Amino acid sequence: MRRAIRNVKDGGLKKTAGLSGLRCAMIRGVPYEAEDFLQILRRDFPRDPDVLYEASHAYADLSTRASQDLVREAPFSYQVHELVAEKLESQGKWDEAIVEYRKILEINSSLPGIHYRLGRALLSKPDLTPELLQEAKRNFEQELKIDSGNAGAEGVLGELAVRANEFPEAIDHFKRAIKLDVEFAEAYILLGSSLISEKRYAEAVPALETGVKLAPDDATAHYNLAIALSHIGRKEDADREFAIHHKMQELNPPAMAPN
Repeated sequence: MRRAIRNVKDGGLKKTAGLSGLRCAMIRGVPYEAEDFLQILRRDFPRDPDVLYEASHAYADLSTRASQDLVREAPFSYQVHELVAEKLESQGKWDEAIVEYRKILEINSSLPGIHYRLGRALLSKPDLTPELLQEAKRNFEQELKIDSGNAGAEGVLGELAVRANEFPEAIDHFKRAIKLDVEFAEAYILLGSSLISEKRYAEAVPALETGVKLAPDDATAHYNLAIALSHIGRKEDADREFAIHHKMQELNPPAMAPN
């Protein structure tokens, strides 16, 4: 049936046959056949609501089945702990997720990405203590020893340096982050604001200009760019950025603090 569908010329017939084949494959529990039908349908009807609806259910079901297969075939593997940790994170259960990530590192402390995820989970805890903050920082540093190309780890270390008012260190981290990921908007914006804190206005301008191009809806980026531009004598450009910031504030006023 799959081969026959590929040769069908009539679009309506092809879609109907493909959807029927997909449903049949899912009911029979034949994932490889289901994936073939999905490939055909998504290629030939990429914007069709019926196809997208059925695909969303099929992909969800295939994901669930693959997870169940993983647990059955390798119940003590680090991949199972990682799967559990990701689910716990999505539920905001940070303590439980942290336990799972630590278990993964007990199995293999050199796995790329795990120190980074553990660090993010630690920072997400609502009751973050100075000790946990330092543990998170150590994990991001360890991640970079394992994977020096992790722009996210550089970015978070930069943010932590900003929190500690250690702007030269923050600048170094953000510069490395944007070198690794040229579309890391937040890193450009934070690099610019850190350079402003160090009164390095001329250096801040290009970073912030790139930041607002990548994230044009970031009001703070426009404001900081205006500050940097005003300090280097580009008054007209600064006024333009101040005006953009002011308009954004009018359209999205800051929320009032509860009484």
